[in-house]
Amino acid sequence: MWIPTEHEKYGVVLASFRGTVQHGLPLEIGDTVQLLEKCEGWYRGFVHKNPNAKGIFPCTYIHLKNAHIKNKGQFETVIPTEDSVITEMTSTLRDWGAMWKRLYVVKTVQHTHKNDGDLFHRLWHVMNEILDLRRQVLVGHLTNDRMKDVKQHITARLDWGNEQLSLDLVPRREFSMVDPDEISVTELFKLMEHRHRKKETPVPASTHHLFVHMKSLMSSNLGEELEVFFHIYDGRENRPLSERFFVRLNKNGVPKSPEKTERQCTLFVDLGSSDLRKDVYIVVHIMRIGRMGAGEKKNLCSIQYRRPFGCAVISIADLLTADSKDDHLLKVYACTTESEWYQIHENIIRKVNSRYNLSGSNTGLAVSLQLLHGDIEQLRREYMVLFTRGVSITKKLGFSDIIMPGEMRNDLYMTLEKGEFEKGGKSVARNVEITVYVLDIEGQVMKSYVAAGSGEPGGDVYHSFVLYHNNSPRWAEQIKLPIPVDMFRGSHVRFEFRHCSTKDKGEKKLFGYSFVHLMQEDGRTLPDGTHELIIHKCEENANLQDSSCYLKLPFSKANLPGNNQAVKGTKECFWITSFLCSTKLTQNGDMLDLLKWRAHPERINDSLLKLKEIDGSEIVKFLQDTLDTLFGILDESSQRYGLKVFDCLVHIINLLQDSKFHHFKPVMDTYIESHFAGALSYRDLIKVLKWYVDRIIDAEHQDHIQQVLNATEYIFKYIIQSRRLFALATGGQSEEEFRCCVHELFMSIRFFLSQENKITSPITQTQAVFLRTFPAVYGELLKIFTVREVAGFVRETLGSLPATARAECPLEAVKLHCIAKTVESQLYTNTESRCILLPVVLRLLQAHMQEQRDLVMCARILTSMLSLVRKYDSTATEPVVSEEVDLIVDSLLVVLMRTILEITNRPQAAGTNMRLQFQDITGEFVACLLALLRQMSDKHYQQLLQAFTSKDDLRDFLLQIFTVFRILIRPEMFLKDWTVMRLVTNNVIITTVLYLSDALRKNFLNDKFDYKVWDSYFYLSVIFINQPCLQLESFSPSKKKRVLEKYGDMRVMMGCEIFSMWQNLGEHKLNFIPAMIGPFLEVTLVPQPDLRNVMIPIFHDMMDWEQRRSGNFKQVEAKLIDKLDGLMSEGKGDETYRELFNSILLKKIERETWRESGVSLIATVTRLMERLLDYRDCVKLGEVDGKKIGCTVSLLNFYKTELNKEEMYIRYIHKLYELHLKAQNYTEASYTLLLYDELLEWSERPLREFLNYPMQSEWQRKEYLHLTIVQNFDRGKCWENGIILCRELADQYESYYDYRNLSKMRMMEASLYEKIMDQQRLEPEFFRVGFYGKKFPFFLRNKEFVCRGHDYERLEAFQQRMLNEFPHAIAMQHVNQPDQTIYQAEAQYLQIYAVSPIPESQDVLQRDGVADNIKSFYKVNHIWRFRYDRPFHKGTKDKENEFKSLWVERTSLTLVQSLPGISRWFEVEKRELVEVSPLENAIEVIENKNLQLRMLIAQCQSRQMQNINPLTMCLNGVIDAAVNGGLARYQEAFFVKDYIVNHPEDGEKIGRLRELMFEQAHILEYGLAVHEKFVPQDMRPLHKKLVDQFHVMKSSLGIQEFPAYVRASPVHFTNGSPRSSCRNSVPNIISPDGARVVARRSPLTYPAVNRYSSSSLSSQASNEVSNITGQSESSDEVFNMQPSPSTSSLSSNHSASPNVTSSAPSSTRGSPQLQDKHKHSRENSCLSSRERPVSAIYPNPLDPAQRATPHQTGDTTLPRSDPNLSAPDKVRPTFSSWSLDSVKEVNNTQFSDTVGKLLCPPVPPRPPYPGSSAKTIRSQSPVPTSRSPQKSSLPPFTPSPTECQSAGLVSNSPVLSGSYSSGISSMSRCSVSEASGTEATTGDHPAHQGPTMPNSVSSGSDELIRRENKTPPPYSVYERTNPRRPVPLPHSLSIPPSVDPPALPPKPHQQRTSSMKLVPASDPRRADGVPHVPRPRPLPRKVSQL
Repeated sequence: MWIPTEHEKYGVVLASFRGTVQHGLPLEIGDTVQLLEKCEGWYRGFVHKNPNAKGIFPCTYIHLKNAHIKNKGQFETVIPTEDSVITEMTSTLRDWGAMWKRLYVVKTVQHTHKNDGDLFHRLWHVMNEILDLRRQVLVGHLTNDRMKDVKQHITARLDWGNEQLSLDLVPRREFSMVDPDEISVTELFKLMEHRHRKKETPVPASTHHLFVHMKSLMSSNLGEELEVFFHIYDGRENRPLSERFFVRLNKNGVPKSPEKTERQCTLFVDLGSSDLRKDVYIVVHIMRIGRMGAGEKKNLCSIQYRRPFGCAVISIADLLTADSKDDHLLKVYACTTESEWYQIHENIIRKVNSRYNLSGSNTGLAVSLQLLHGDIEQLRREYMVLFTRGVSITKKLGFSDIIMPGEMRNDLYMTLEKGEFEKGGKSVARNVEITVYVLDIEGQVMKSYVAAGSGEPGGDVYHSFVLYHNNSPRWAEQIKLPIPVDMFRGSHVRFEFRHCSTKDKGEKKLFGYSFVHLMQEDGRTLPDGTHELIIHKCEENANLQDSSCYLKLPFSKANLPGNNQAVKGTKECFWITSFLCSTKLTQNGDMLDLLKWRAHPERINDSLLKLKEIDGSEIVKFLQDTLDTLFGILDESSQRYGLKVFDCLVHIINLLQDSKFHHFKPVMDTYIESHFAGALSYRDLIKVLKWYVDRIIDAEHQDHIQQVLNATEYIFKYIIQSRRLFALATGGQSEEEFRCCVHELFMSIRFFLSQENKITSPITQTQAVFLRTFPAVYGELLKIFTVREVAGFVRETLGSLPATARAECPLEAVKLHCIAKTVESQLYTNTESRCILLPVVLRLLQAHMQEQRDLVMCARILTSMLSLVRKYDSTATEPVVSEEVDLIVDSLLVVLMRTILEITNRPQAAGTNMRLQFQDITGEFVACLLALLRQMSDKHYQQLLQAFTSKDDLRDFLLQIFTVFRILIRPEMFLKDWTVMRLVTNNVIITTVLYLSDALRKNFLNDKFDYKVWDSYFYLSVIFINQPCLQLESFSPSKKKRVLEKYGDMRVMMGCEIFSMWQNLGEHKLNFIPAMIGPFLEVTLVPQPDLRNVMIPIFHDMMDWEQRRSGNFKQVEAKLIDKLDGLMSEGKGDETYRELFNSILLKKIERETWRESGVSLIATVTRLMERLLDYRDCVKLGEVDGKKIGCTVSLLNFYKTELNKEEMYIRYIHKLYELHLKAQNYTEASYTLLLYDELLEWSERPLREFLNYPMQSEWQRKEYLHLTIVQNFDRGKCWENGIILCRELADQYESYYDYRNLSKMRMMEASLYEKIMDQQRLEPEFFRVGFYGKKFPFFLRNKEFVCRGHDYERLEAFQQRMLNEFPHAIAMQHVNQPDQTIYQAEAQYLQIYAVSPIPESQDVLQRDGVADNIKSFYKVNHIWRFRYDRPFHKGTKDKENEFKSLWVERTSLTLVQSLPGISRWFEVEKRELVEVSPLENAIEVIENKNLQLRMLIAQCQSRQMQNINPLTMCLNGVIDAAVNGGLARYQEAFFVKDYIVNHPEDGEKIGRLRELMFEQAHILEYGLAVHEKFVPQDMRPLHKKLVDQFHVMKSSLGIQEFPAYVRASPVHFTNGSPRSSCRNSVPNIISPDGARVVARRSPLTYPAVNRYSSSSLSSQASNEVSNITGQSESSDEVFNMQPSPSTSSLSSNHSASPNVTSSAPSSTRGSPQLQDKHKHSRENSCLSSRERPVSAIYPNPLDPAQRATPHQTGDTTLPRSDPNLSAPDKVRPTFSSWSLDSVKEVNNTQFSDTVGKLLCPPVPPRPPYPGSSAKTIRSQSPVPTSRSPQKSSLPPFTPSPTECQSAGLVSNSPVLSGSYSSGISSMSRCSVSEASGTEATTGDHPAHQGPTMPNSVSSGSDELIRRENKTPPPYSVYERTNPRRPVPLPHSLSIPPSVDPPALPPKPHQQRTSSMKLVPASDPRRADGVPHVPRPRPLPRKVSQL
């Protein structure tokens, strides 16, 4: 049976448990679990990291831990009762672990910055360190001090990691985390601020220490022992700052005692910050121990001398910049002359190079130097190893900046400066050595008290170094005499002088001595300074052991009596400098006189007066003795010396205020508590103090009185202690007398404080001095008086201050400072005294805050006050606290809020310090406000609200507090990592708002409604919910759990409150529509389901009220749409929100009368959300890709068409423009910018600044846009479009007579023409892409698009690019339309294959005189329709001849907008499917091949080919295929009797096929003739073979002579203009009789050289390249370029020009994923039963199946029998160098004349089939395309930029199809495409006369209507009329309009017949009589100033 656990509540998992049993809970080792129930060895519970999953697990897997239980029961919380640091460490490490793993992923996957990788490793080390420290704490074997250090180390590491990982700052008190609920907000703020300051600005250490480690001396000329002396030297004052550190080196240059580290390491201690400057140096002197001369030979002399070796110097400033542990190699210098040794370091510092040189090139001193910072005790903790290993301490000369009490030091430093010696009867100067001894009072040498420096122990004697042959030696050698204090009296130092002989014996001969006494007879020590000592001569063997024989002699010339001239006149002298650093001995006689006052009572007066002149360091040395002396004098002679003793006491007290002696205050405190014995002193002290206070007002000089008042604190300490001692001694006698004295004293004080004086009055300054010291007295008074009595003193004293407050008065600031000290004092913490003091404090504080004075101090006072006001559990104190809160609220709440408002709104000061100061006090005031509000209960709020007498006051208060709350919510209010503080703030705000909302409902609703208050309330609520610190979704799970447990989700609470308040508004809701739509929408976008469910219904309410008010809710819709874009682009909202918004509102409006319009609004908003979400997801991607661009286009069109939001539309235009520029889609960028350009007009209307545009006129902006677009068209090689805009701009310049810009524009236009002719352009491929499946973005889902590929991009490359953009997509391996399962699949499917464009501009493409560079543009630009062909077999397949059943399925795709446009891809709007019969397919194949042959022959003749190989290969392929049975297969299939009988309707087509076959043979014959002319010698055999095979081919076709129409047919083309043909003298005829024919087709592209092959006829037929098909449009036809069927070739007809054509196999560029066996092969027969997807990039043959002609009348006018007639009424006038001989015009004579000269039809002529016109043939198509008879007969027309046409021509010009590919050869790899000749009917055609034309023009074709009803294309340039001058319209960029297009660009020397005169585009009159109708603007102008 499961029993709830009582004590077993918390445990840790010891081993992982899989949880395989029923109800088992999987556990991982280290998890913490909470135990709920227990049953027979099993626990039931949950893991803390996933509390929702509960289960069972074995007890043996759990280690139980003690825990504390909160809220015992169902919702209990278990907290382990372990050290809080351990708990924090555990949870923090868990959080870090997850983030650390993410850091690893970032480091390895993304290869980000080095810093991330460093952080990964650093965090790893810190985590391991914390785990190690955690083990130490858990073991529990640490001492308290060590535990404290470990915890400090842990918390420092935790804070470091939190900071590095951008986690929250943790408030701590003594290493433990602080619960914000358990301390006041002001305390919390202080803790946070303290931790932040500690983290940001570590306090710079004032004490520094230099660690020196002597390593070795490297030199080539060693061999003697060395002594190395270090000291710190001040180069500015030329004096040493420290004593010396002494190291002995052996002969190898390394320390003598390597095992004793203290002898090679030292710490130069107590350096001040002022010592760390550039001119402070470390100076090293090196002495050698050995012979006199370094190079002397060894002799028998064993005596060694100390001799100079070298010197090294380094600046301390170098250590501040170097690495802290760098080793340094110091250069060692030697003296040039030995006599300069004493100042060698100064010469090196000053760089006097002449006086020193390097001691050797290899000599260097290796030392380790490191600067350490902090006091010595801190260093002992941090560098424990350093001190335990051993390090000598080298002290500073003199005391440190701060003298610590208890410091014991007694060091006498002597410097052997110089000497003056006589020769002593020698010829050369002496070698003098000084021997130093210290002797005691008995004349005995003192052992170990002569030290050369720290590092080595002191010795009995010291020997100076020797200077060679120098009678005036200068040593400057410092020694240290650490003599004990008690041995100083009677001691002296003796200096013995010896001459060191350099002879063999090496003797040292004594010749004199000096001595000096260390202490004078009166007890004073040897004074500091230089002393000139007398040298007493002596014999060499003189005995100086008995000191008494010379101590009576004079030792210094300064002490000589005046009559001793003999000694004064001696030349021999010795100078020393002494310096005493002692805490016990003094050199001051006045101090000694005072201390010995009893011995000389007559000197007391003088001694007391001289005390003020004694140096402070001397006084603090003898502080206790001095104080005892003063109080001793007071006790014995109070009447006589009382005032002077008081003054001396004041002097000493004020001396301790100095920072140097500040640390001696505890010494005085200790003295007062423990040693002070003046029980009667209080009377004299009170008496004198009162005497001074009473004289303040009358005194002229206040300085001394101010010093007295400055010492008030310690005077009161002495008074109180004295009284206590007296009371203790007497049993409390004279208590009333004492109290009376104190009261009188305070009366005097209050009297002088109450005086009002001028600001500059000395009395005012004296009052300020007293107020500064007064709070320190409280604690002393409390030792004798009660709390209430002391509080009364303070209240009365502070109350006596003058009430008039002047801001400029310095007393005001001091007054406030006194209040601050009072509030922080022990007195104020007592509840009784607080009640007495609070009114005084509040009154003063309120006055200052109202006038905004001394706000920093006000904040400090408030913080201290409110830190004491807490929620007490004790009922006894509750009323008191409540009363305090009442007082503070009444006095300060409103003032406090006003202060916060003023501080936050005032302009920030320029200085950083001021700005920081204001920021600090803002935080403090905010913390105070929060603390106050947190303490307020229901009662307080009721009292507060009732206190407002009028509604206006309440209104102002509410507005003020809502404004303050908005300020508190600002992100900049607290630092980023202060989440704890933010959460407390929000908790206080929401609590207060809940109280105040009741007041809002009660006082400001119905007839008392106040919009401003309610608006402020809602605005605050919205900002509150949207705070980043409340977005729990972004928190880690543990942090989220902590926040929810402590505060809940405050967003939901506030959301419910908003909803409740909104419901209370009633009809007043209308005041907030539409203003609150945006804010509420922002709230609903917060990803919190409960909040969304609460807030979304408000929109229904808004719609309902708006419907009632205005009958619609357009305002609601407009506002929603406006706000959605901005909010979602910021990352708000998600798919869940879209669904929730849709479902909730649809459900809400189900029963509304306005349901339909509501559904429409919801649908619109939902669709917008879909697009915005897609856009946002795309924008998140790093690189620009098609998806991002497509998404932007979708959104842009949505704003334009569905929402009609012009400003948003323009914004997205520019976003799309930037995307295109980034992707280098310059053409698309131009089209995009045209969208904005079209919205503008050539007017002078001023436009405001918008986006990146400055304020300018509309004309200027449009000009700028034009120029930018032209530039981008130029970069995108779309020069034709650029020309149009250049012209428009030129016309504008001309209309303004701006000829300079006009000339520039014309030159630019000319340069664009030149680029068209000179530069190479690549023709892009086009690909159809289908996006299927629900996983695609909305704008792509289950749609198909046609995409314009990049340069050189083929199918495989494009497919790979698409798969990269959609990495989860699956590529479909077929081209069939997918079924519904694919559409509805939760996946992504891509279907990609190539398609072929159908050019609109047939006119240009059919002209023979137009260069290929021009044609190439029209083949791939302004394309609406695309085609894809798939071959298949219908019926029984003949294995021997597949052509009999080879049909083609032709798919035509129509786009919503033409390519190129604002995107590289557009959606397919319409699909059409037709089938092409085998015979029609054969006709198309042969037509296409014929055209290809003509083109190659023409190129060869005009010498455009670099070599003849392409023609050779093409001829070989066609002839070889024909010989091997190619054309014969067609004969077998279609010329047999069975086929003709079974297909009587195909008679004309069979005839056409026969004609084409004869035509091909004729072209081949001419081609061979041309080939023979240009073929190189090495290819002659091949040419001969081709000729032979051609004869075989002719015979197989049964051709002996060509029919007349064939002989007359043209086979010659020129690619250039007719003029260029003439200049090149190219033959214009093929036959001897010079017959000229007009070409029917012109080539589109050059064939790819490497795509030729030869194969059988069947292979050729199946691998055909391209064709042209016609598609019925209305009653006429437009035949366009389309792909041809192929079963193997995948090559593109829109590849590059011949120079840049890809050589990739064609199979790589067709339908996706074809197998190798499906690729090109000569044996790959087209008649195979395999039906495979074929590239849709081949031009297709003529397609009769697509031809439907409703109007049959007029066909009889066409000649039907003359084979040479080329249907002039269907031929577009074109230039051609091909002429037609003996052309007989049956119909229009005038037109036929033109045909013969300029308007020759395309060649070869294709005679109409007998008995039928072309239209009759088309009507026999087996799959006619039905058209609605109601639709007009006007065909769609995209005007060509290279021609002008009349309205008649335009409206009556169907286009004939044509082909140029043969089905005989396997030229399928030739990438050749050609537009068909455009056949124009004549103006007198019966079918197009009379009323047909106007009707046609006015109504337009169904295609035109379809396009007009669509969204205007984004690149349209509509016709506009300039009021100044007609401007041509750039129609080539627009949808085919229903008005006449202009001729762009004009063709030079173009002649027209009188029957075809053109109407200029700018002419408003139409040739057909229809007036010009301007196209409407695409958008109503709503944004008037864009």
